[in-house]
Amino acid sequence: MSAAPGPDKASPDCAMQALGLGVELGRVVVLKDVSLRLRRACWTSIVGPNGAGKSTLLKALAGLLPHSGSLSLLGQPLPAYGGQQRARLLAWLGQGETSADDLLVYDLVMLGRLPHQRWLAGPDAADHAAVSRALGATGAWDWRERPLDQLSGGERQRVLLARALAVEAQVLLMDEPLANLDPPHQADWLLLVRELVARGTAVVSVLHEISIALQADEMLVMQGGRVLHQGACHAAATHAALVQVFDKRIAIFQHGTQWLAVPRM
Repeated sequence: MSAAPGPDKASPDCAMQALGLGVELGRVVVLKDVSLRLRRACWTSIVGPNGAGKSTLLKALAGLLPHSGSLSLLGQPLPAYGGQQRARLLAWLGQGETSADDLLVYDLVMLGRLPHQRWLAGPDAADHAAVSRALGATGAWDWRERPLDQLSGGERQRVLLARALAVEAQVLLMDEPLANLDPPHQADWLLLVRELVARGTAVVSVLHEISIALQADEMLVMQGGRVLHQGACHAAATHAALVQVFDKRIAIFQHGTQWLAVPRM
């Protein structure tokens, strides 16, 4: 199995790049010398066993954790961007995010537009239009005047996704975006991701649902804080890496045009 190739000079289609990325949390090394390249107009899924460092990698890419090594966003070093500018270019949906329960759905999604607003300025027509599009895309428009505490777990997850979509960023990072979503809404999420990619967005998602992760364009397979493999989801080498990191407890097979992962006894 080949490890992820070490990126060199960023190419025009590069959305994000990491070189020698390392993260320590509480004096524990969680990420070790990670190098990767994420393409524009591409959906990349990140998979691996529990404790592999998937969520830590995503947070580091978002600039939310101190790290060693270097990160670039759209061809520029990540620290070169001001906070507001970076927040316009890179949107984040974290795992298990919380918000004030009395906050109305519409107001929560509008928070995604803060990077586009001037200091102390209220939302303008473009902000309201973006929020309306995001609520429509996630099927959450009918709840726009409801407080969060009146929503189910799945409904709340769709609202948080709408907040990330409202940013209309060029790069969208999502950690376990399918949490609490039933199969029909997982299918809706897949369609939404494909629409984003068709518009040129780079989508990166940490997923536990391996069969869904295999529908991405590319996959990062992680183990022990390292990226062991990066490649196309349909490639035999990617499937071999998956089987290895899950201790040969899964099998990969093709059903029609899709690749599926099933537990192996």
